[in-house]
Amino acid sequence: MQLHFSHSMRSITISSNNGFTDLMKIKVAARHISYRTIFHTILILAFLLPFVFILTALVTLEGVNKCSSIDCLGRRLGPKLLGRGDDSERFLRDFSMVLEQVNSEEVPDDLQLPENFEQLISEMKSNKYKAKEFGLILKGMMERSEREIRESKFQELMNKHFAATSIPKGIHCLSLRLTDEYSSNAHARKQLPSPELLPILSDNSYHHFIVSTDNILAASVVVTSAIQSSLRPEKIVFHVITDKKTYAGMHSWFALNPVSPSIVEVKGIHHFDWLTRDNVPVLEAMENHNGVRNYYHGNHVAGANVNVSVTSPRVFASKLQARSPKYISLLNHIRIYLPELFPNLDKVVFLDDDIVIQRDLLPLWDIDLGGKVNGAVETCKGEDSWVMGKRFKIYFNFSHPLVAKNLDPEECAWAFGMNIFDLRAWRKTDIRETYHSWLKENLNSNLSLWKLGTLPPALIAFRGQIHPIDPSWHMLGLGYQKNTSIQSVKKAAVIHYNGQSKPWLEIGFDHLRPFWSKYVNYSNDFVKNCHIME
Repeated sequence: MQLHFSHSMRSITISSNNGFTDLMKIKVAARHISYRTIFHTILILAFLLPFVFILTALVTLEGVNKCSSIDCLGRRLGPKLLGRGDDSERFLRDFSMVLEQVNSEEVPDDLQLPENFEQLISEMKSNKYKAKEFGLILKGMMERSEREIRESKFQELMNKHFAATSIPKGIHCLSLRLTDEYSSNAHARKQLPSPELLPILSDNSYHHFIVSTDNILAASVVVTSAIQSSLRPEKIVFHVITDKKTYAGMHSWFALNPVSPSIVEVKGIHHFDWLTRDNVPVLEAMENHNGVRNYYHGNHVAGANVNVSVTSPRVFASKLQARSPKYISLLNHIRIYLPELFPNLDKVVFLDDDIVIQRDLLPLWDIDLGGKVNGAVETCKGEDSWVMGKRFKIYFNFSHPLVAKNLDPEECAWAFGMNIFDLRAWRKTDIRETYHSWLKENLNSNLSLWKLGTLPPALIAFRGQIHPIDPSWHMLGLGYQKNTSIQSVKKAAVIHYNGQSKPWLEIGFDHLRPFWSKYVNYSNDFVKNCHIME
């Protein structure tokens, strides 16, 4: 940079070193400003401008403009101007190296760990830790916290399992009061349906639904939601199957709460002459087999046999659910005997007791199953991979040679809960025999082929007999997928609370419960007196 003064000192030019480019040209009026003042001003500006440029760049690049005081600027810019680096950055680099070193080492068992962060700070003030020792302490505290969180999660899952397998006091009360009503009130014992309507029970021009349950409240919701959602309720016939202990209460409920113009029949398992030990040998054996009884009724904590440190909570929850005693209940297996229990019916829709019907289901009877037996929603295709990502490898133990030899791990699974069964086509197959055969194999293999309920043997027995139906007919997962889309729920024909979080339990999801509870008759005296859902 060069300064050029004219002979008259009335003009000063600042130019580049090569002398060709003028950077600044100043004309001076001598009458107002002295030459000496102008000269000193130019020298000062020439000296300060490079520093102003540097400071401006630093402020812009490092966000120093956020400082609210000159003192702040000084602390931030001082070290830079004096040639020193940022100590905090160097400290972080060094500490990261220590942590990487500690990451590959085990925390000594005898290392004393602070109980909390406050104690750690206190000990740091009184003890001069070496960097590595401090890193090990941090690692130990983190591992301890992670372990405690996992143990708490597993305990939560265990408590949830016990809650899911228990009977709420209100529902137990309802069953007891209705059973008592059956013995004391002739109206509660009246024939269902009335004698003149009995021929309709085997009339295939009607639409027959079958529900198998020992939960009176749940059965009432299924029936009520189906009738209220139907465009032709006068064409609906419900066949409610229950066990011997619940029969009186179930009969009382539907006798005292008629669903006209629809028809309801209530039958206990003991009313079916076909259900004998000769026809159902495997189920009788399962209920009396010590190993099976220990598995389903024994110590679920010890029996789950999981290593908390390596098992995921989701796997643990699945193992607990597989140990539910309902899976050896004949009510749960009854669906495999529908052709024999209803010999005069051609096509039926089988419903689980944890579903709600939101749309007219009569069009299901118009679906052409193409000669297949079972119209069902496949569960291997869908946006929610947790609910709709089920293949055979989820249900079966493919390390077992019998399973590996006969099944394909990638075969698509399907759902129980809302199924259209062509009973005429079913009677021409060996589905029941295949089901029994695989149940025996699993029993003889000490339950090592599969663990979870009645779906796995059904997946095998119905192979080649599944007709996929549109997923909008049957939405699953409301009993375990908390993040279920409300908009999807509203659009589904049938919503299924499969999983532990049933809507009648306190552990049910609050935002999903209203879709079920709106079909509960809270004005009913029995419901009110038992304080249902209060």
